[in-house]
Amino acid sequence: MTRFAPRGLLAGLLGLFALGAMSCAGPSTDVAWDDHDPANPARLDHGEWQALLDAYLVTDDPSGVYLVDYGKLQANAADRARLVGYIDYLQGLDPREYAKDVQMAYWINLYNAVTLRVVVDEYPVASIKDIHEGLIPNTGPWRDVHAMVAGHPLTLDNIEHDILRPIWRDSRIHYGVNCASIGCPNLAPAAYTAENLERLLDQAARDYVNHPRGVTLRDEAFGVVSSIYFWYREDFGDSEAGVLEHLRKYAEGDLAEQLRDFGGSLDHEYDWSLNAPDVP
Repeated sequence: MTRFAPRGLLAGLLGLFALGAMSCAGPSTDVAWDDHDPANPARLDHGEWQALLDAYLVTDDPSGVYLVDYGKLQANAADRARLVGYIDYLQGLDPREYAKDVQMAYWINLYNAVTLRVVVDEYPVASIKDIHEGLIPNTGPWRDVHAMVAGHPLTLDNIEHDILRPIWRDSRIHYGVNCASIGCPNLAPAAYTAENLERLLDQAARDYVNHPRGVTLRDEAFGVVSSIYFWYREDFGDSEAGVLEHLRKYAEGDLAEQLRDFGGSLDHEYDWSLNAPDVP
């Protein structure tokens, strides 16, 4: 026998699903974010972001993972205001008016600054995945609207997957954007700019690949790599062989030697613990 939910309950459930859908709303699909002005020599001011990185990014942890002192930042009202002010500054610009290298630095810095603000606003949390506006638990904030650029609402997923990845088609983007987790590539200690973009992305790739959370070969037949290389395999040659080729490009020392003749299989893992000095 078919059972129907009471009308009030059904309406309530529909309302909840509507709210969940609203929290995951995306930007207008007709925005040409790849528009740019190669003749514009203007540069952006990322000084406030640099000051925040200098004050709250911990780069000397023995683990080799760069940590963020979210608690310290949360306790400093003036610096929280600086963070909001920096994001507002970026949101007040139209990145399509600038050259492409300026644009790329803009989007990476915006992504990282918004992620920092999202975590600080909800801290203490054990994982960024605990932060979400939708109905499904442990989904993280990536599909919630947290930015407004040129009048268009944007989620973190929009910035990464609808703008950065499809426009630049550069696998190093995965090392530039930070997801506030131990398993993630390090948050860069310098603000991205048009001038340092190539150097910082290359350094970020080398740092991650040569850290155990990037790749660890157990023997000549088996290795464990970051889940990033499986989630976004299409950005790394779209095959396990392509992933290995990418790793060989950035591997150094003993790892480079191990990878040179490696012909085994790869598994993957990822640590979603918050990249904080003291996880709540």
